[in-house]
Amino acid sequence: MSITEKIDHTNIKKDATVEDIKKTCEEAKQYGFHGVCVNPEWTKVVSEELEGTDVKTVILVDPPMGLSSTEERVEMCKKVREDGADEVDIVMNIIDMKHDRHEKVLEDLKAVCAIAPTKVIIGSGYLTDDEIKKASQMVKEAGAICVKTATSKDPLEGREAEEKARHLKMMRENAPGLLVKASGNIGNYEQAKKMIEAGADIIGSSSGVEIAEEESNN
Repeated sequence: MSITEKIDHTNIKKDATVEDIKKTCEEAKQYGFHGVCVNPEWTKVVSEELEGTDVKTVILVDPPMGLSSTEERVEMCKKVREDGADEVDIVMNIIDMKHDRHEKVLEDLKAVCAIAPTKVIIGSGYLTDDEIKKASQMVKEAGAICVKTATSKDPLEGREAEEKARHLKMMRENAPGLLVKASGNIGNYEQAKKMIEAGADIIGSSSGVEIAEEESNN
């Protein structure tokens, strides 16, 4: 499978228009990406645009730190699922994770993972190595399909590739059997290739077209 086929083509710009979102969907269909990842308000648009294709409608829920209540998060997931989401990318409550409120985090994740196929964003750039390992184990226990590194708000700026690759390896080792998604400032083919080599099954990027075209030239 090519890197292109593993891309969740992402458009989470706050000023995105319906034309922008439809263009993102057209690009995903043209290049054969894994999915289109957008904010919740675009769920119906993306689902309708991708109907009849193998490209998944992927919805980002509760960025950047996962601080909404479990009840609110459950309602968010139910709404996007009803509107056509195939997968939900939801942020773990990173503050609770940092304060060792593990039982609370786990119960929250179990509640949201019961609603839809879920990729859980652990915010690896905020976590210590031990916290990454523990978070990955909890994601698996919660019933998610995938553990994911970060959103675009990631404190690894300037050292993403090396650290993120190291994080991916820890995530894979501590969540055996789960998919692993690398995301957050992956802007070109070489960066995406490094993430795949480190163990990523899915690449989240707003630069999907550039990565696909670079791959076709290699």
